Amino acid sequence: MKKQMLLAAMSLAILSAYGHAAPADKAAVEQIKPAAQQTQAALWASRVLSRYHYKATPLDDAMSEKIYDRYFKSLDAEKLFFVQADLDKYAGAKAKLDDAIVGENLQMPFDIYNLYQQRFNDRIAYARELLKTKPDFTLDESYQYDREKAEWPKSEADVKDLWRKRVKNDWLRLKLAGKDDKAIRETLDKRYENYLSRSRKLNGEDVFQIFMNAYAMSIEPHTNYLGPRASDNFDIQMRLSLEGIGAVLQTRDEYTVIREIVTGSPAGMSGKLKVGDKIVGVAQGDNAPVTDVLGWRIDDVVQQIRGPKDSKVRLQVLPGDAGPDAKPVMISLVRKKISMEEQSAKKTIMEVKDGTVKRRIGVISLPTFYQDFEARRRGDKDYKSATRDVARLLAELKKDKVDNVLIDLRNNGGGSLTEAVELTGLFIDKGPVVQQRSAEGRVEVENDTIAGLAWDGPIGVLINRGSASASEIFAAAVQDYGRGIVIGEPSFGKGTVQTLISLDRFAQDKQRLGELKMTVAQFFRINGGTTQLRGVTPDIKLPQLSDAENFGESSYDNALPYTVIKPAVYIPAGEVKDIVPLLAKKHEARVLKDKDFQFLVDDVNYVKKQRKDNLISLNEKERRKERDEQEARAKLREARLAAAPSADDPILVPDPTVKNAVTPKPAGAKQAKQAAAAAVKGVSRTDDGLQGDERSLAAELEAEKAAKNAKDVLLLEAVHIMADEVSLLKTDTRLASRVLPYTPDR
Repeated sequence: MKKQMLLAAMSLAILSAYGHAAPADKAAVEQIKPAAQQTQAALWASRVLSRYHYKATPLDDAMSEKIYDRYFKSLDAEKLFFVQADLDKYAGAKAKLDDAIVGENLQMPFDIYNLYQQRFNDRIAYARELLKTKPDFTLDESYQYDREKAEWPKSEADVKDLWRKRVKNDWLRLKLAGKDDKAIRETLDKRYENYLSRSRKLNGEDVFQIFMNAYAMSIEPHTNYLGPRASDNFDIQMRLSLEGIGAVLQTRDEYTVIREIVTGSPAGMSGKLKVGDKIVGVAQGDNAPVTDVLGWRIDDVVQQIRGPKDSKVRLQVLPGDAGPDAKPVMISLVRKKISMEEQSAKKTIMEVKDGTVKRRIGVISLPTFYQDFEARRRGDKDYKSATRDVARLLAELKKDKVDNVLIDLRNNGGGSLTEAVELTGLFIDKGPVVQQRSAEGRVEVENDTIAGLAWDGPIGVLINRGSASASEIFAAAVQDYGRGIVIGEPSFGKGTVQTLISLDRFAQDKQRLGELKMTVAQFFRINGGTTQLRGVTPDIKLPQLSDAENFGESSYDNALPYTVIKPAVYIPAGEVKDIVPLLAKKHEARVLKDKDFQFLVDDVNYVKKQRKDNLISLNEKERRKERDEQEARAKLREARLAAAPSADDPILVPDPTVKNAVTPKPAGAKQAKQAAAAAVKGVSRTDDGLQGDERSLAAELEAEKAAKNAKDVLLLEAVHIMADEVSLLKTDTRLASRVLPYTPDR
């Protein structure tokens, strides 16, 4: 699932979220120590993992060495802080981390982290010293921007040279964007200071989670430890709801800033909060004192604002358009249940011209396979469910008289296995959907047991490398049943089953120890193969945008192997092998003439070359040449986008259920140029040398809006393929009877 993939990189996510830094004063570096409940959590986690994991592995000296290597890499993935001598200093720990866990003494891994903080302090201090000089951009040298597979720096001189080049690259990016030396120094000094500020907010729970994930992921990539707070957030993601005020927050310059307000939420209904407002204090109920949250971690502020439904929270807010010396205002809100609708299934209808007729294609985008498990368990009739939402959308698309349906699962990392099975059941009558094999070798078949279909017409499934787990189960079942066409790039390749195991049951004095997300079984397709490692291969391939070498199951050094078991007993619902070559031929002919598609292919090849080279010049003349070439590419694309839209482009049909929906009209020259400018700004913005929080919030939101509105070339081509399928099925009854056995006269 998507959340699982994010959690699989938990250690790096924590560090990227709060910065890789330490306080500037060495004496001020706080020594973080393990808590008693953490040593308990580690011990109980080791007992569960070594006995009940699908790949049960003893916690011994061999595992200790793996933990040691992964822990150092988790702390310093790009090898910019530690030097080889630091690893040598703790070489004795290689075979002792298992003893540290079993013996309930985690001081050693915490000491390693404290050394990391000190080293980061050293590097940032050096980087800030370098800002007092001026780099020489006439030298012919380059910077390796991806160092994950590089060797550890051998000496202090080596690591200083790495940082000299890093600072030089930061400086050059700003220089090319037009900033003078004074502005560059101010920007970078503030950037590095922000690294330090964010790092001060790291605490023992963060450190423990990084270490425990080094252990869990050394067994298998999708096994993770979730601390108490991470566990709460995981639950929120699965049920797509929480109790709060309905505001999306972010940190900018030590302030907690409102980035988005959810429509219909307490924050939205009040009319008192605006995007850009700064929350500087939080109070509970009517009489509790205000807690100053200036400079707090974002998750700590969120924890203060969330609370039980119908309870009151008071926010001390500095208006976004007010100066820093303005007087804050107090706003009182009553918390309500907030639905995270942006992650729910959504539908659109696209019309494609086919001679004198129009083919109507319904597109359902599904970001994740969600379900409110607790609401379903207690019998709530309206519990949140991906399958229920998709079934409702399919009913609406039937009324809209669409000819074909495309399920867009791009970047859907999965979710609930139950939802994957039940969603498949919307498109098949009855039968097996996926097989599971336990650690003991016992195979169980998950079946769709509900007769009938929510949609008996043709379907397509759009996937990419980010489609994983439950997405792969659904796509594989559609493919094995011959029920539809799978389009896109090979999927992630995650064919393992995880379950959540609470460690709180082992706690003393009702302490929270967190949870394990542990692999307990492996998925197998109903044809006997598995999605593990190889993923789902699409019937019609689109350009591969992702880096398969560094993203996907095959990129993990300890992924489970591909294996085959006995097929399940199932009856294919259709046969698409005759229609796929015809659709592929039409697709290939069309994209050769599609300039937008060819631009995308060029971009993919350009990025692949950059990844392979893994070097960027630090010579100003060379970089200006590269920048000019990129700008020329952008102008060429802008000219193309400014032209009149192609008559063959699919047209978005307005949703009649949406209030004030606007009917799309062919763009005139002025409108086309405006759309082109917005799209180019969104996808081809000239590098300004800034990081996200260094730009204004308004600029960031505008860029995101433009990117969302940019032409989705791959989706439009998939819609074309679906329209081609409709045409073939309507003109060839033999094909129709094979592809759509449920309704051969359709």
